Amino acid sequence: MTSGSGLLARHLSFLEALRGAGLPVSLAEDLDAVAALGAVGWHDRETVRATYAATLVKRLGHRPTFDTLFDLWFPRMIGGGVAEQERAAADAEAAGAEPTSRDGAAALADLRERLAAALTSGDEQALAALAAEALGRFGAMPGRGPGLSSWSAYTALQRVSPADLVGRIAEGLVGGGLDGEAAERRAGRRVGDFTRRVEDDARRRIAEEKGAEHVADVAVRPSLDRLDLTTARRADLDELRREIYPLARRLASRLTQEQHARRRGPLDVRRTVRASMSTGGVPLVTHHKPRRPHRTELVVLCDVSGSVASFARFTLMLVFALREQFTAVRAFTFVDTVHEVTHHFTPGGDLVDTMTALAADTDKAATWGRTHYGRALSRFASEHADAVTSRSSLLVLGDARSNHGDLALDVVRDLAGTARHAHWLNPERRRHWDTGDSAASAYGAIVPMVECRNLAQLTEFVHDLAR
Repeated sequence: MTSGSGLLARHLSFLEALRGAGLPVSLAEDLDAVAALGAVGWHDRETVRATYAATLVKRLGHRPTFDTLFDLWFPRMIGGGVAEQERAAADAEAAGAEPTSRDGAAALADLRERLAAALTSGDEQALAALAAEALGRFGAMPGRGPGLSSWSAYTALQRVSPADLVGRIAEGLVGGGLDGEAAERRAGRRVGDFTRRVEDDARRRIAEEKGAEHVADVAVRPSLDRLDLTTARRADLDELRREIYPLARRLASRLTQEQHARRRGPLDVRRTVRASMSTGGVPLVTHHKPRRPHRTELVVLCDVSGSVASFARFTLMLVFALREQFTAVRAFTFVDTVHEVTHHFTPGGDLVDTMTALAADTDKAATWGRTHYGRALSRFASEHADAVTSRSSLLVLGDARSNHGDLALDVVRDLAGTARHAHWLNPERRRHWDTGDSAASAYGAIVPMVECRNLAQLTEFVHDLAR
């Protein structure tokens, strides 16, 4: 369990876990949460959850991580709960019934019948109790080796197999008045929710045995903005796509505010001295020269090979959403040859349509299918010599793995020397650089290379680039 004892220790440990998962929780918000909980009381768990969420969660994307950690630090019950104990006592009192195995075929059939009824009726309370019962009966893994978990959601779900009940649930829903297609969708959603309940209960029980901190370290996914882009699942990618435009709006607003704050240029000595004549030579009011507005021309070279495709896609999406922050944007994709995709970055274009067109264009960046940085960069320098100028910022996106081919370092050196700024974002962990066919150090010696694995790092970099 958590270190220390008592409510204060648990509260502090919970906040530390939120910070560890990437949620920005300040001391002031910590005190706000304590004050709010003192006002509403601790008598209702959902009220406590809502109070914590209202005072500590700033972004919608952080809510799933918050809920997972809240369920670990403030579980809804301990062990099998009172309901299971009452059910066991009722079974024992059932006179005349033959003793049956707790996790045998008869118990499984009984649970599936009750589960099908609860899923059809949408009884939330019954589903929560059935998820705990399913894991308690069919997910127990006693006798496993030291250090291994004694509970398995996978094992429980394999035995119960709730997905096989979709047809029965849909039939019941059709009988209640839904059409067939809507009934199938609703049945699928309810089975998915039940699966998540079983997984949540497995985490709760493992946390009882090994401590909430242990489960948080190994089983809780980081918040969306700190999720590794190269390992994101399909559902994560959909959420990230929805987050791009709000993120771009926040970033553009922040850039506008900063540019407004920096509008005042260097001191205008002549005007300041002239104005001081009216106050006897004392410069009570200073005058400044206006700052010349400046926006960057951006040239993006993007490796779209399979290993870094997710990272490349989201970087291009963010650049697309922020294109008005740059004077001009030219974008090129490459695998072993280079292909310009600037024409997809049209003003007013739809983000989804643009990314679909970019994905369809990916094949044009590969002739043989194996990443070859040297060949692609040389083709870029010879075919698009006008792209990089002294007003450009050159941004290269890729893992610098060239299958041991020629690196064309002289070409990279010429491009970096021509551009006003040059940057390289590498989505691999720094400890993997220079392993295998990685040429990170060779390219990094010419173009400053930084590790960029998630949306938070990418946001900070694009902010600095557009300043």
